[in-house]
Amino acid sequence: MSLSVPLVFGALGGVIGERAGVVNVAIEGQLLLGAFSAALLSSITGNPFVGLFGAMVGGVLVASVLAAFAIKYLVEQVIVGVVLNVLVTGLTGFLYGALLAPNEATLNTPVRFPRVEIPVLSDIPIIGPVLFNQTFIGYLMFITVAVVAWGLYRTRWGLRLRAVGEHPQAADTVGIKVNPTRFWNVLLAGAIAGMGGAYFTLVSVPQFGKDMTAGLGFIALAAVIFGRWDPIRATLAALLFGFATNLQNLLSILKTPIPGEFMLMLPYVVTLLAVAGFAGQIKAPAADGKPYIKS
Repeated sequence: MSLSVPLVFGALGGVIGERAGVVNVAIEGQLLLGAFSAALLSSITGNPFVGLFGAMVGGVLVASVLAAFAIKYLVEQVIVGVVLNVLVTGLTGFLYGALLAPNEATLNTPVRFPRVEIPVLSDIPIIGPVLFNQTFIGYLMFITVAVVAWGLYRTRWGLRLRAVGEHPQAADTVGIKVNPTRFWNVLLAGAIAGMGGAYFTLVSVPQFGKDMTAGLGFIALAAVIFGRWDPIRATLAALLFGFATNLQNLLSILKTPIPGEFMLMLPYVVTLLAVAGFAGQIKAPAADGKPYIKS
């Protein structure tokens, strides 16, 4: 469960962005800048909630660049996403070396969220310690999954979101402003992915490190596809990939004869097999990745 938290947030951000018609390849960059911003602000203020807010801002910054180039300037969305990932990797790496590493005691010692045990519920066998002994971000993940799943299919916001991603021309004819709707929802997706980045530095590791997301943004994107662009299914896919990561750690501890390099490959192999196995059987939203030009 813990290993899946950033994947779930990233997958939810991917679902919202692609349901709106914008391919969000920049999830990796949103997670990484979110982790950096969370570590920096939490270290300066001594408050993990400020760090979490900073992570959301970091995710929104990456998403705003993606939205501007993809929606306004009609640049190929996949290319923009890849370039943003490289840009954020380089930027955070430079800032880490120039700013955080020399001032580690003051700028890279974030205050982390403590675990909060819910009385009675945490005593339930098996599921109690898993679900009801989490940090604030863990509980926030449960709430976010429920809200996004409910909102996507039960609210006017969700109807408009799905409309601009499936048939923007029809949405435009009934008065929905397609490009502004896409823009604001891509920003929302960035904020949610940024919260996943906060998990790395406010829960998992007590400081920011270069490239600490280790490609999990791409696994989150695979969870979106494997989950058929549905928030609940994408969450379950993220849990599967989290399980594969934990299995790799467990097999390493048990000192199995499998070489360590192959063990490190396990989560990515599971991701590849899952996505390749469903290739051709699932369809993205009809207008996903297609810019809308009002005629």
